[in-house]
Amino acid sequence: MTASVPRRLVQLFAGLVLFGASTALMVASGLGLASWDVLHQGLARHTGLPLGHVVIGVGALVLLAWIPLRQRPGFGTAANVVVVGLAADATLGVLPTPHALAPRAALLVGGIALNGVATGLYVGAGLGPGPRDGLMTGLAARTGRSLRLTRTGIEVAVLAAGWLLGGTVGVGTVLFAAAIGPLAQFFIARFTLNPPGDRHAPLARHHQHDPSRTRRDRRRRLGPRPGPRARWLRGRTRRPGRDRLAVPRRTGSSL
Repeated sequence: MTASVPRRLVQLFAGLVLFGASTALMVASGLGLASWDVLHQGLARHTGLPLGHVVIGVGALVLLAWIPLRQRPGFGTAANVVVVGLAADATLGVLPTPHALAPRAALLVGGIALNGVATGLYVGAGLGPGPRDGLMTGLAARTGRSLRLTRTGIEVAVLAAGWLLGGTVGVGTVLFAAAIGPLAQFFIARFTLNPPGDRHAPLARHHQHDPSRTRRDRRRRLGPRPGPRARWLRGRTRRPGRDRLAVPRRTGSSL
């Protein structure tokens, strides 16, 4: 669907606020966090800073790493750095701390589902990726590795660092890693806003470039490459001075 700039801004900030709230729900559950939030929580415990302040600080440092990677931030990128951390702190300030397993599990599941909705909203607004997403695409472009391999390497390194710093790793970490991909894909496809006048743009256009997809699409359009015999026959039929449609004359005996 097409959308004006005010609509995009409302969707962007709604997504970022919900993203921070989803982080707070998972923190309150105490059953495990996403890899980056494990790092944020570990740093918060060592520095004594509120979790949201650490989220903002890490986001700013990651954004500085865009400079050597030659990534260009958008308005949504800068807003992501600030709004997510503030929303996380505000939500943690009003959330109770449950002790029973049932409410903790409900907070965990609700946080993961809300994170998928929030990702679809802020990515679908099309005003710039988050700083951590840009780090992934920038490293993939500079190293020539696939986006999947690059993201996996970043997530594992961040998770290990956060665990060593005392961040919470548990069943929620595994559940988040398994569920966030399908959830994000589902909600991005439904919340993506196309630029004004672009009526035929796909709803689920991804904000990352995948060179392998371009090669696959080209092969799909052109079909399989011809084999050696087909190329040899094509060369013979295109030799100058030869009419490939000509029919040889019959030679018969004279009567």
